[in-house]
Amino acid sequence: MVGYDRDESHQFVTRDYQIAGAASGSLTRLLLQPLDVLKIRFQLQLEPIRSSPSSKYQSIRQALSTIYQEEGVRGLWKGHIPAQGLSVVFGVIQFACFEHLTASLHPYLPSTLTLGDYKPVYHFGCGGVSGCVATLACQPLDVLRTRLISQGEPKVYLNLTHAVQCMYKEAGLRTFYKGLIPTLIQVFPNTSFQFAFYTFFKRTWSSRIGVETSSKATFQKLICGCLSGICAKTIVYPLDLAKKRMEVQGFESARRRFGRVQSYENFVVCLRTMYREEGWSSLYKGLRPSIYKAAFATALSFTFYESMLALIKEHRQSR
Repeated sequence: MVGYDRDESHQFVTRDYQIAGAASGSLTRLLLQPLDVLKIRFQLQLEPIRSSPSSKYQSIRQALSTIYQEEGVRGLWKGHIPAQGLSVVFGVIQFACFEHLTASLHPYLPSTLTLGDYKPVYHFGCGGVSGCVATLACQPLDVLRTRLISQGEPKVYLNLTHAVQCMYKEAGLRTFYKGLIPTLIQVFPNTSFQFAFYTFFKRTWSSRIGVETSSKATFQKLICGCLSGICAKTIVYPLDLAKKRMEVQGFESARRRFGRVQSYENFVVCLRTMYREEGWSSLYKGLRPSIYKAAFATALSFTFYESMLALIKEHRQSR
């Protein structure tokens, strides 16, 4: 169950949504961190992602091999601690906020919008707002994990504590909120489309195929989550790419061993410069690993979330 439901929502309290959101974020991050590392490395590389003497990373297989050879297995989970914190906090706030919004606004809006055929539109708006609220709380962790992942060897940041100290010396608290505006611009449509597509695909599946067993229900969640992740990420990907490049501004010294570095004055200049100097295809640089990650992450996130709520409900009923 994602969003307000007249038959089930009364069985849960805010803490239940927070626990389910935390578990969903933590488990998803643990499994998919290597894809996140790969995605960020691709996004920050100015050279084309293809076989070329100037390109450090040329394909998914070659990039994974290079990271493993140069940094070991731990390199594939680089930045995992702040990323884990990011996922847990984001999951807690996003899902709790979403459930609160869908339940609180329900009495004031037409039932056709909140429960009927236009429910995906309702979830689009609530999903975008909940994503932005979660982002405001999590941006420092996102900037921190991006920098830890993007640095090569020798490391500029020796550990998490050293990274926080160095970043604070750089520009105070502002360093931890670099790229906030492009992040919010990217997060609103991304989370909106995720919730909207997930609701749409689940409703379509139930009306066309039906759900009879728990195993079929789990399969339904995975497939619908996967499709919603792919659709949402493809639509907003250029914004995600620009966000990542803005987050590492002022961190060029640690990026030089990966190839050319570029400074951007703002979000719009970043997109314009990428298009002019790297071509239109640069706006989708790193799309493949990002799509893989988005598909798996969204599928696992919604599945873990709903499964955890089902366990909470079952445990409460058995007492």
